[in-house]
Parts: sequence; structure tokens; C-alpha cells
Amino acid sequence: MASDPTAQANAADSAIDSVSVLSEDSRRRMFAFIRRAGRAVTRDEAAASVGISRKLAAFHLDKLVDAGLLRARYETPGGIRKVGRQPKVYEPTDAQITVSIPDRRHELLADLLLDAVLTEGTDENAAQAAVRTAEQRGRQLGEAARKQTRPGRLGPERGLTTCESLLDEYGYEPVRETPTQLRLRNCPFHPLAAKAPELVCGMNHAFLSGYLHGLEVNGVQAVLAPEPGECCVRLGPSDPDRDDETRQDH
Repeated sequence: MASDPTAQANAADSAIDSVSVLSEDSRRRMFAFIRRAGRAVTRDEAAASVGISRKLAAFHLDKLVDAGLLRARYETPGGIRKVGRQPKVYEPTDAQITVSIPDRRHELLADLLLDAVLTEGTDENAAQAAVRTAEQRGRQLGEAARKQTRPGRLGPERGLTTCESLLDEYGYEPVRETPTQLRLRNCPFHPLAAKAPELVCGMNHAFLSGYLHGLEVNGVQAVLAPEPGECCVRLGPSDPDRDDETRQDH
């Protein structure tokens, strides 16, 4: 439900790469040492912290810099300038590593709930404000996607094909059951959805309905169809008889 799902997907890929970099023991221990230091650390200090050579430490430190976990610069520790080349020092970046398999998007849910709190009207309660906010966000995303891609008239099949990329990027794991029906194998908001199904599923349904509306997909609707371990919403034909005819034709 964020404004840039592609950025979310790229962030997930980056997090996986970062975890891979930290899988090496010496590298992981040096990273922990530098984070706890509270100051820039030299190669010699990093090497001594794990008992390896300066040359090997430099190799690992460069890997951490490439992964975006550390930043490097040339500076004399303690701020005392000396004659000659300043040593290279390392300090942590602000990068946060979050990896979840299957994909979870709790921060997106929190963002919508915050918007709901900030915009709650006098004529609605908190739950109603949350559902309204989710529908508005979905519709805005759909309108933005339509403006960017200019797809023309979208019937059920082309409309669902267009939706699949967004759903995949948000972690819904869409599966095309029929040409006009999408099943969503993963709930990005589990286990919060299990704790408050009426609220979270209502927001999820409103968000997906809003996206279909903003994208102007004809003949498809988001319906609540809870299944254990899956998303509570499916995208299917507005007219169920039409889907039956489609199956018979295939």
C-alpha cells in the first residue's frame, strides 16, 4: 500500500543481499564491532576485533561497504591531523535489514492506520476511517498506474494481467486460476490479520477494490473469500456466470 511498490521490491532484494554478505562469520563480527563502537573505526581496529590480518579485514570491510551496510572515508581517528596519508575509517550507515519469507508488509498497514488516525472525520469511527483510507490509497495507486501505462479499455483478462505485477510486488503471490480469476496465496499482513480479521481484511478488501476502480478494470471485483494460510481476498468476475462460460470455453 506504499506509493512505490517497485522500491519495496528492490528494498527486499537489497535486504537479501545484505543478509548474504553478513553470512560470513568474521565479516558479521566486524560489522557488529563497528556498530557498537560509536565512532569511525580503522582497518587495524576492525582486524584486531576478530583476530585476522589487515589485508583480509580490508577485503571484508569493502564487501560491507558495497552492500550499503558501512560507509568509508579517510580520516585521522580522534580528529588529530598527522603528516602523511590519512587512514581509511569505517562507520555504519542508516540501513535497516528486514527479510521476511513469505513477504510481510506490516509497515504498509501501519502507514494506512496512521493516515486513518490523522484524517478521521467526526462522522466516522476508527475502523471506518481505516477502510476509507485503504480504499483511497488503492484508488490512487490504480489511477497512477493507469496514467503511466495508458492501457486503454481494460476487460477482465487484461485487467487482471495488469494487476498481477502490483500484487506480486506487494507479496500477495497471485495465482491465475482462470483467465478471469486471481487467487492470492499469501497474506502480506499475517499474523496481524489473524488478530483483527474484521479490521485488517476489511482494509485489504477496500485497498484492492480501490485499485481496481482507479485502474478502471471492467468486469472484475475484489471479494472476501478467506482461506487458511492465504489472503482473505480474491479477484474474480463481477458476473460469476461469465467465469463459468470462460472455463467451458477452455
